Amino acid sequence: MAKYPIFLELRGRHVVVIGGGTVAVRKAQSLIASGARLVIVAKHTDEAMDAICQAECVRFVKDSYAKEYLVGAVLAIAATNDTELNKQIYKDCQELEVLCNVVDEPELCDFFVPAIVNRGHLQIAIGTEGYSPAYAGHLRKKLEQIITEQHGLFLAELEAVRKLIQERIPECDNRKILAGELVDDKSFELFVKEGAKNWRSWAEKMVENCESQT
Repeated sequence: MAKYPIFLELRGRHVVVIGGGTVAVRKAQSLIASGARLVIVAKHTDEAMDAICQAECVRFVKDSYAKEYLVGAVLAIAATNDTELNKQIYKDCQELEVLCNVVDEPELCDFFVPAIVNRGHLQIAIGTEGYSPAYAGHLRKKLEQIITEQHGLFLAELEAVRKLIQERIPECDNRKILAGELVDDKSFELFVKEGAKNWRSWAEKMVENCESQT
């Protein structure tokens, strides 16, 4: 069955990572970047995890896993090398209605973490439903060559103009037509060639022309 893809707001939300090794470090880093309020539970940690545990948004629990650490969490990631423990974490998450991801165990996952192309506020997620994270990573590298930092900067300009359109163009259909023209390839090429300032002037004139016709 197809999964429901979402971008989840985790800022200030309680998230638990169980494990202190390399994989747990990678998961913790991405969760911290999302603004999550992170609890890391591990009996042993490596140097990289020790550094992460110093962050203000992280509470480190040097202890064996216990179900009580999941209480109140939005989601949990089990990144241990103990198969039976991972199964127990998943079982506990189901009982507490906490979304769970057991690393490299697709059948023990309520969600999968995609490979991400990050360009400012532009994010492209690639998922394989846990079948092949390596292939998702391969596709991410290919997309990173196509989707450049310029695309992220272009998005920031589009957001500014979108607000202008909302203020000055009352008709929904006219808004859609204008937005379609501003996001197309010709518009992006103009942005790359002429720069943000000149593109903004061109876009504002487009808005003015549309406004005068309504």
